[in-house]
Amino acid sequence: MENNQNLEALLPENRKPSPKKKKRASKVVAIIIAVLLLGIMVILGIQRLTFKPTSILTPSLPSVTRKTEEVKKFEGAQDFKAYLEKGAMLSDSSYYPSGAGLGGNLLREGMPTSEAAAPTAAPTDLAKETPSSERASETNVQVAGIDEPDIVKTDGKEIYYSGTNRYYPLYSEGSESVPPYSEAKTRILRAFPPEDLAKKSEIDKTGNLLLDKDILIVFSEPNIIGYNVADPEKPEKKWELALEESTALVAARLYQDKIYLVTRNQINGNEPCPIKPLSVNGVALEFSCGDIYHPSEVIPVDVTFMAMTIDPDSGKVEDKISFVGSSGSSVVYMSSGALYVTYTYYSSVAGFLFDFYKNKASDLISEDALKKLEKIKDYDLSERARLTEIEVILANYAASLASDEALRIENETTNRMAAYQKEHQRELEKTGIVKIGLDKGLEVQAAGAVAGRPLNQFALDEYESNLRVATTVGGRSGFIGQAESANDVYILDKELEPKGQVHDLGVSERIYAVRFIEDKGYVVTFKETDPFYVLDLSNPEKPVMAGELKIPGYSGYLHPITKDKILGIGEENGKVKISFFDVSTAANPKELDKYLLDEYYSAVLETHHAFLLDKKHNVFFLPGEKGGYIFSYGDEKLKLVKAVSEFNVERAIYLDDYLYIISNSKITVLNETNWETVKELSF
Repeated sequence: MENNQNLEALLPENRKPSPKKKKRASKVVAIIIAVLLLGIMVILGIQRLTFKPTSILTPSLPSVTRKTEEVKKFEGAQDFKAYLEKGAMLSDSSYYPSGAGLGGNLLREGMPTSEAAAPTAAPTDLAKETPSSERASETNVQVAGIDEPDIVKTDGKEIYYSGTNRYYPLYSEGSESVPPYSEAKTRILRAFPPEDLAKKSEIDKTGNLLLDKDILIVFSEPNIIGYNVADPEKPEKKWELALEESTALVAARLYQDKIYLVTRNQINGNEPCPIKPLSVNGVALEFSCGDIYHPSEVIPVDVTFMAMTIDPDSGKVEDKISFVGSSGSSVVYMSSGALYVTYTYYSSVAGFLFDFYKNKASDLISEDALKKLEKIKDYDLSERARLTEIEVILANYAASLASDEALRIENETTNRMAAYQKEHQRELEKTGIVKIGLDKGLEVQAAGAVAGRPLNQFALDEYESNLRVATTVGGRSGFIGQAESANDVYILDKELEPKGQVHDLGVSERIYAVRFIEDKGYVVTFKETDPFYVLDLSNPEKPVMAGELKIPGYSGYLHPITKDKILGIGEENGKVKISFFDVSTAANPKELDKYLLDEYYSAVLETHHAFLLDKKHNVFFLPGEKGGYIFSYGDEKLKLVKAVSEFNVERAIYLDDYLYIISNSKITVLNETNWETVKELSF
């Protein structure tokens, strides 16, 4: 059949290139094919192809955003399989390697946030007997009141710390490395008053933690376990969720006494459903085909996402929802009204190439070759096969060129493609967004897309029913060496329809940090200097870049001290850099002060949970490789007021006027009024 003709049938009739022409053609092919086609493959090799434009070979996505077509549920297994088979024609999943998934491990979902009141312990007899602090810190989270899993939690009385194994090999002749420096356990510690600091009990499981009243939830993959810790000396296991081997834990939140959990599973093409991602106390949770949403537009998918709510007291799954998507890079953001899940995808490369030759380079190839490119649209082939067909057509044409013409086309193609890529790069790389409403259980409320890819969860923010999204487009190896990057901010309404956008922040750079505060946005891009951009988002339909500040280094994490004062934690010349920004005048942001630590790394650059702000004492904490550091920021100056020299400092919390510096080997308690050491406890 015509669709199955072999590649050699594409060669012009009665034409067999001579060895000389083959040699000459190889140079042109190296430019036209390797530079254009293989360059695209490098981009796509980072993520799998997923959502496509309406026409396979003609990109139809607008350069700003588009609203995804209607989503609906599969009617059954056969409907799911048919959908997979159609989607498989749009990409070759064996060629495009799997990405890291939706946000990866819970410690690295994104980055920063607000100081909120500590949770109140249940009024048990034990609570009456044990003194409790009047003021206690919480995990540094993105949205106040929505807790995120971390390795340290406190209820104002106890500290719950999930330690990690750390090895420090000491070698001598005939000896082996020493045992682990500290054994991995979750320790329950009496924390207040600090003079009584002591270990009360241990749990033989470790992982990120959530604390809801008297229930401590330990994310000890592949299991999630709930413990009753009303009596801290005798923690009691209440329930256990066991994730299946094929299930990946994506993200979790705790909001209004409910755990919100997101997982994903690789799709089994032979038996795509039902899906049993986990079991609760030994009973499997099942998603039938009729539970799974998909876009009405056929897309190539490779994973199924599951979102569910869990009762912290019983471990019971109360609500659940599922939808298909891509295993490529994604982030999870949650507001008080919705859960947002993103996924990065790419439109058809074959379509991109066809559109380029048809609209911008038709004079650089023969009419016959152009017709053959157009004919590929009707072939029942996968995306990879289409690209192979295009490669053969272009190679075949290149073989027919004289040397002078080959040299001309080489230069023309290179220049035109560079310009075309810059003009259309927002049509190639997209981020889809699924909005799951929380008011009536879990329900898909809207779906949409923006150009580019978000950095982390802080690239999304909901304000006055609008969603703001910051993305980077390009900047990865592409058509002509390194594709030029650009950075955008989009504002979408509650239906995820576009309202406004700001394009081209830090052209040729990429986003390193984002923070949205009410009607302002702050974006840091970086390549050689740190452009700190202030965005005025007060008019969602006409957002503008109001101010810009260029300074050395970059900020990888932004934290608001007040509405008009922002801290930036990053790097400069290989050292940890702290910047203190004044944004009271949007058009004229200033760096009031900066401090360079004699450290090459801080965990704050990896997880916002490692940062702590204590507004009462005008101080903040961040860990380094050599120890923990407490800075004051009064009088618009940064001052290092205390350093704790200790390896593997991981977190800090405060209880009343005491700061607890936590490493994997001990806790050091400091009096915040004079910074003297009050108590130490070694593990």
